Amino acid sequence: MTFVLDSSVALSWCFEDERTPATAALLDRVGETGAVAPLHWPLEALNGLMMAERRNRLDATRRRQFARFLHDLPIVLDPETSKEVWTATQDLAEQYRLTVYDAAYLELASRQTLPLASLDGPLRAAGTAAGVPLLGAEP
Repeated sequence: MTFVLDSSVALSWCFEDERTPATAALLDRVGETGAVAPLHWPLEALNGLMMAERRNRLDATRRRQFARFLHDLPIVLDPETSKEVWTATQDLAEQYRLTVYDAAYLELASRQTLPLASLDGPLRAAGTAAGVPLLGAEP
């Protein structure tokens, strides 16, 4: 595992208009070395696909295909997420005014000393402030 993956990057792989060379490179990297994510990552990723379907960006067949694609990636879910949420994650959410969901990505990256792959502006700002290396945005 070489980085922490958030759902914004994973969902960019499903929508051509959101994919960039930087996020495409991260998909290649996941295929080669895997990634890690907090326990809620599958819920958040699938919810993003469901919302895209409701907004008519894709149909149910395509949503299921993308869900299978994301499911089959070598993403390891961090078993410590549920323990850390009551301490470090909560503290990071408060300190950086993040959702608890986003703070879980930052907490995991900090704890495992891994870069964080995200396209989310507030999460990236918090990562920078916390000294966490960031991936996903174009240079």
